[in-house]
Amino acid sequence: MNTFVYHNPTRLFFGQGTLDHLHTEIPKYGNNILLVYGGGSIKKNGLYDKTIDQLKQFGANVFELCGVEPNPRLTTVHRGVELCKSENIDFILAVGGGSVIDCVKAIAIGAKFDGDVWDIITRKATGETALPFGTVLTLAATGSEMNSGSVITNWETKEKQGWGSPLVFPQFSILDPEFTFTVPKDQTIYGMVDIMSHVIEQYFNHTENAPVQDGFSETILRTVIDTAPKLLNDLTNYAYRETILYSGTMALNGTLSMGVRGDWATHNIEHAVSAVYDIPHGGGLAILFPNWMEHVLDEGVGRFKQFAVNVFGIDPSGKSDRETALEGIQALRSFWSSIGAPSRLADYEIGDENLDAMADKAMVYGPFGNFKKLDRDDVLAIYRKSL
Repeated sequence: MNTFVYHNPTRLFFGQGTLDHLHTEIPKYGNNILLVYGGGSIKKNGLYDKTIDQLKQFGANVFELCGVEPNPRLTTVHRGVELCKSENIDFILAVGGGSVIDCVKAIAIGAKFDGDVWDIITRKATGETALPFGTVLTLAATGSEMNSGSVITNWETKEKQGWGSPLVFPQFSILDPEFTFTVPKDQTIYGMVDIMSHVIEQYFNHTENAPVQDGFSETILRTVIDTAPKLLNDLTNYAYRETILYSGTMALNGTLSMGVRGDWATHNIEHAVSAVYDIPHGGGLAILFPNWMEHVLDEGVGRFKQFAVNVFGIDPSGKSDRETALEGIQALRSFWSSIGAPSRLADYEIGDENLDAMADKAMVYGPFGNFKKLDRDDVLAIYRKSL
């Protein structure tokens, strides 16, 4: 495996009743608190009131930023940065899913930056410091609660950029599975696709001698595959929600990538789609990933065979490695379809009218991908196969 350094400073509180840690953790950082959340679901399910009660226990001055979009927008980040600067915010609390947390990461670093935070997101500048922040997670999906990555959309320029900084690890994250009980079925599906996609991005690598990492990845994938249909038939089952919530965190907190270098091309390809069409990220990944797999199959047929056998239990007897590998890809496509994920861009009424524009956005930093380096023709081929 590759030489690596691992460091994850986020303190994780997992399980029932962990929201009570808010009134002991936040006062360490100050009294002026910016509470950031999305469309208001936390008010309907009671989490907002419980959070405010926790903040009142230490006399916090609470300011609010609501309305964070599913694909968080730069304009919302700018609003948050302005609030932090004008109200002398000490600490930011993100209550929501990965989009809210991603937005808060950009706000946190932008609040301590003299220029436009978009310059940091687009790699034209680097931040020197950031406001501290914590999270209360309400959706199992992105893993943003325990990593330093973020994705922000500039809707005016139709750009969606992934970025990261060691300055934007959450100080702490609170994960109570009960807070995910009210997540609708479609968002639950997209979240599970996203979790699996994060694992698959890291699994497809050319690193030698990484059996432990492979085993971790295969276990998470098999666990999600086993749990997903059960959860979708019983959305308020604590054990199922707990399993998926933990899987989402472990999928992208750095554990699986120790010593290996994942691919991440499919995420980049999907970001270009949702930058133009604003579709759910998990839905886009469900469409694109199997087609990326078929496109890059010859880069590592043995790897795909391992995926087929160890994740989906494909019997390789009497088959070539390539036949087994293709069965594994089809098994992934079929599984995602079976739980209600889309399989074609046409499912979102997306045709071929913007393929060139999306390819240009995907190629903004040049060829990409670590399992197979993709150029513009590769990207277009994957888009066309996904129509």
